[in-house]
Amino acid sequence: MTIEVEPLTRHVGGRMTGIDARKPLTPEEVKAIDAGMDRYAVLVLPGQDITDAQQLAFTANFGPFQDGANSTERKQELRLDPAFADVSNLDKGGQKLARDDRRRMASLGNRLWHSDASFRVVPANYSILSGRIVVTRGGNTEFADMRAAYDALDSATKAEVEDLICEHSLIFSRAQLGFEAYKAEELSGMAPVRHRLVRTHPTSGRKSLFLSAHIGTIVGWPQPEAMAFIRDLTEHATQEAFVYSHRWTQHDLVMWDNRTTMHRVRRYDDLNTTRDLRRTTTKGDGPTAEQIEATTIAPSA
Repeated sequence: MTIEVEPLTRHVGGRMTGIDARKPLTPEEVKAIDAGMDRYAVLVLPGQDITDAQQLAFTANFGPFQDGANSTERKQELRLDPAFADVSNLDKGGQKLARDDRRRMASLGNRLWHSDASFRVVPANYSILSGRIVVTRGGNTEFADMRAAYDALDSATKAEVEDLICEHSLIFSRAQLGFEAYKAEELSGMAPVRHRLVRTHPTSGRKSLFLSAHIGTIVGWPQPEAMAFIRDLTEHATQEAFVYSHRWTQHDLVMWDNRTTMHRVRRYDDLNTTRDLRRTTTKGDGPTAEQIEATTIAPSA
């Protein structure tokens, strides 16, 4: 079967056919997917009716699994194997989460522009999301190309951001939504980690902005100034020209590179409709910046 890729936008996103994710991949197929990710940053593989075991096997072709794919808030009553991030509105019994359910409150952070696992010392490389049950209204996943966003900066701003270091934590993103329902044992694992604001992709050599809702400050800057600047950069990076919006159909398998994109899910009626998407994630090659000794931060930070 011939592997073909159709571009979805000018900058980001490609629709790849000729891959069967249910079967073991050949080295040539793995190479073709990696090349597609380097070029398009997001790949849509339609018609992939896979099981959890098949998704795990597919993901293993692209590196080690990200430790703790589920965020700290989701470690209670897991519905899926811990290797998955449960991107659904279902509890362990398969029932829709109540409006005030703690897991639902925390998962609303997925509606903010972010990069998966940027709150970890070693962030994520690829995320692979399988659409098992999709909704017909809302629920699009949007992807913003951080390479194109960097390229479009003026020379003065490129010079300004080149060596900046940001601090990331789940607490920073959830605080934007007023979520502060943390337990003491959870806070101990949410100390800020440091990442470069500009990253260089190891194979393409392209620079990109490493932005995320998980950012809470820029090292060495007053926090209000830092967050105003991060907001400006995020508005720039998520303008329509740099964004692909994916409308889910059942059994889509969507992959993206967290080193070169941000993403978010759009609002849908999660109280009355079922949406079951399951994400596996591969771990990055290492830290992007030197770390300091971790300290716990308060929810109100």
